[in-house]
Amino acid sequence: MKALVYRGPHDIRCESVPEPELPNERSAIVRVRAAGICGSDLHIYEGHGFVPGEGYTVGHEAVGVVEAIGSAVTNFSVGDDVFVCASIGCGHCPACARGQVILCENPTEAGVFGIGMGFGGCQAELVAVTAADTNLVALPEGVSDASALVLTDNAPTGWYGARLGRISYGDTVAVVGLGPVGLMAVNAALLMGASSVFAIDPIPSRQAQAVALGAVAVVGDPVTDIMQATSGRGVNVVIEAVGADDTIHLATNIAGRCGRVSVVGINQRNDFPFNMLLAQVKALEFTIGLCSVQYELPALLSLTTAGRLDPGSIVTDHYALADGADAYARFAARDNGVSKVVLDVFT
Repeated sequence: MKALVYRGPHDIRCESVPEPELPNERSAIVRVRAAGICGSDLHIYEGHGFVPGEGYTVGHEAVGVVEAIGSAVTNFSVGDDVFVCASIGCGHCPACARGQVILCENPTEAGVFGIGMGFGGCQAELVAVTAADTNLVALPEGVSDASALVLTDNAPTGWYGARLGRISYGDTVAVVGLGPVGLMAVNAALLMGASSVFAIDPIPSRQAQAVALGAVAVVGDPVTDIMQATSGRGVNVVIEAVGADDTIHLATNIAGRCGRVSVVGINQRNDFPFNMLLAQVKALEFTIGLCSVQYELPALLSLTTAGRLDPGSIVTDHYALADGADAYARFAARDNGVSKVVLDVFT
């Protein structure tokens, strides 16, 4: 089969790789109809992968059709339309039973697809899904493939960031970074009752997308503009969706007293220089974590099927799987106008 393989920094290739086999009786094989490129995939692309080495299939967002199932799979049948949760759990520990697969108690059976930890990537014609009853989701009637792809990771992560920020009706919110996760965080903040959502990103097209969702673009210096807009108080909640040192520092600077900073961007530093004094003087709440997609999905699926949320609206680009290298290059360059990139695998 064909798949996108990481061969080194800025080197993604479409190659022939062996077809996956069912790992065990609780697993399934999904024929991928479409796959997404996520901002966290760019960590790998830019040479900052989560494990050393190369030669592995990438990607952790997919929608498709069940091709084969193990004898112990009870929730799915061959031919079902499904999407694949980016986060993987064992499916049988107490944490997984709660949907909190990131806290899975069986680390050899948990993780993320396509980051070189033994789980094949989703940017491929076929993907093996362990613990299928936990890690697959039936595609609801009326939900498009584009929306389903965003629901595999970006929408849950944005919602998770907003939920960690404990947004209440009337809160002022800032979202730092308006990639797919940040745009979904804007949506989440508004759905949770924020009175104003300030959108911070240096790329005009991303700001325009946020404004279309109902946010207020911050076009000047973020600290100056946020303080002016809030009469010097700062915002109640900041959702940081980049993970860079500078953007995390910015988040703590624009949060007001007793503000809540929620970081869902990935920062791989072991020595992050956190401004403890600033946080203490402001009495900030600082939260950070990784999203368990399965835990966030019930609310998001209800909102999507009710027409309150349109995750697919952030999709801007479609590429064939064979053109995956070009898709990565465009997304990594953050070309003006690009947001969510989809790889069309088969129709």
